[in-house]
Amino acid sequence: MRKPQAAERSRRKNTSSHEGRQKCIFSSNHTKSSVLDGLTRQQKEVSQASIPPYHLFKDTAEVTAFRGSLLSWYDREKRDLPWRRLAESEEDLNKRAYAVWVSEVMLQQTQVATVIDYYTRWMQKWPTLQDLATASLEEVNQLWAGLGYYSRGRRLQEGARKVVEELGGHMPRTAETLQQLLPGVGRYTAGAIASIAFGQAAGVVDGNVVRVLCRVRAIGADPSSTLVSQQLWSLAQLLVDPARPGDFNQAAMELGAMVCTPQRPLCSQCPVQNLCRARQRVEQKQPSASQSLPCSPDVEECVTSTGQCQLCLPPTEPWDQALGVANFPRKASRKPPREECSATCVLEQPRALGGARLLLVQRPSSGLLAGLWEFPSVTTEPSGQCQRKALLQELQSWAGPVPASRLQHIGKVVHTFSHIKLTYQVYCLTLEGQTPANTPPGARWLTREEFHTAAVSTAMKKVFRVYEDQQPRTCKGLKRSQVSTSSRPKKPSQGQQVLDRFFQPQVPTDTPINQCSSVMPLEGTTAVNSTN
Repeated sequence: MRKPQAAERSRRKNTSSHEGRQKCIFSSNHTKSSVLDGLTRQQKEVSQASIPPYHLFKDTAEVTAFRGSLLSWYDREKRDLPWRRLAESEEDLNKRAYAVWVSEVMLQQTQVATVIDYYTRWMQKWPTLQDLATASLEEVNQLWAGLGYYSRGRRLQEGARKVVEELGGHMPRTAETLQQLLPGVGRYTAGAIASIAFGQAAGVVDGNVVRVLCRVRAIGADPSSTLVSQQLWSLAQLLVDPARPGDFNQAAMELGAMVCTPQRPLCSQCPVQNLCRARQRVEQKQPSASQSLPCSPDVEECVTSTGQCQLCLPPTEPWDQALGVANFPRKASRKPPREECSATCVLEQPRALGGARLLLVQRPSSGLLAGLWEFPSVTTEPSGQCQRKALLQELQSWAGPVPASRLQHIGKVVHTFSHIKLTYQVYCLTLEGQTPANTPPGARWLTREEFHTAAVSTAMKKVFRVYEDQQPRTCKGLKRSQVSTSSRPKKPSQGQQVLDRFFQPQVPTDTPINQCSSVMPLEGTTAVNSTN
């Protein structure tokens, strides 16, 4: 199968084997009854919201066919992922639920390929809720560094502590209690844990499921609107297989990640293409089909007596033949992230005892990048007025008096968070002497090796790369007593030039020494997944 270019937000595996696991086993009569109950509830919602039947499943046979086709495809094509293997093999319900919980939190807004390594290291370090509950926030931030959306890790640990300290180490068993009792657990995460770990027939809706359902039922309105969101959750609850709820939910998400992708979906490989209204619409709109079958009774249309359907494509965004099934769903207009500016300084002591040291300070315990470490920084205006003065004052508050004349601007980094586009103006400053004996609380001096394993954000790692990239272009190979930035040295005699080239071949003698410190600005840009 060709890999999709769209971001993968894969999901989770509820084992199809029922051996050695507590599962909810339903008879065929119970399954049929659940479908009828779901259809009854759906019809009530339709009458209340005036949703045309075109956007619904018409009978139990259609629902059963959808379930069977999707699960058969999933059994053949599902990816082998560490959280699926762990959920399948783990007998202890609390450990299984914890393993699913960690994977679900990490996979929010983050690609599968990125999560695999983080998940493996996390479960090796904290294999149980009790292990995570005893960890420090510093340790959690350190392992989470680079994964983005750092509050996820903090809330995950808060939840583990609540389960251990207040719930006796027992995870809540239903989607309702999971959402009610655990911090940071919303409707989707609660449904995923309940269905995969405990076998509860709880539907889930994430980005992949939204795409699948919108195409299967030709829902073109804004998925983030209240009406559409409610309808998608209603469809998900109707469709979830009560005999294999975890597998079904993972299959729906897997279909969206691997086949029903945002661009260039693989419709020919879709197991439910015969039930897909978007696919039917494409075939209807094809010139050859419309000419030969102008009144085909097999192609349904949305008919409403109240005017414009609230689930169809809006009149302002008519059908685009080039998009095909990707007409559904239409992307909602996003508010652009607000722009902010910051000045940050890499302060290093190259001659500190035990090796060169970098100064890092800890961010506040709440807000953006809470609790992470960073180079001393100040928020500035885009114009940059008084930027140097403010940054020097910040440096002095952490490191004492610093030589203002050595503060050098070396470039910038542009890092986009989910709602903020932050531009870092990057400075550097080198100190002489030893590391101060009295470092204030909230600050620490780290070696370069320690920096790379510390709880620092991706943005700070990019800032440090700007600093490292300009190092070879400075005169760090010369003694500082030989470097003068205040005056240009006189050109030596021809004999002196020969001696200079012999003893210092790395520095051309016809280049003024003070030009060695000049650097080109470097811009780094980072966008978040599905992720920050």
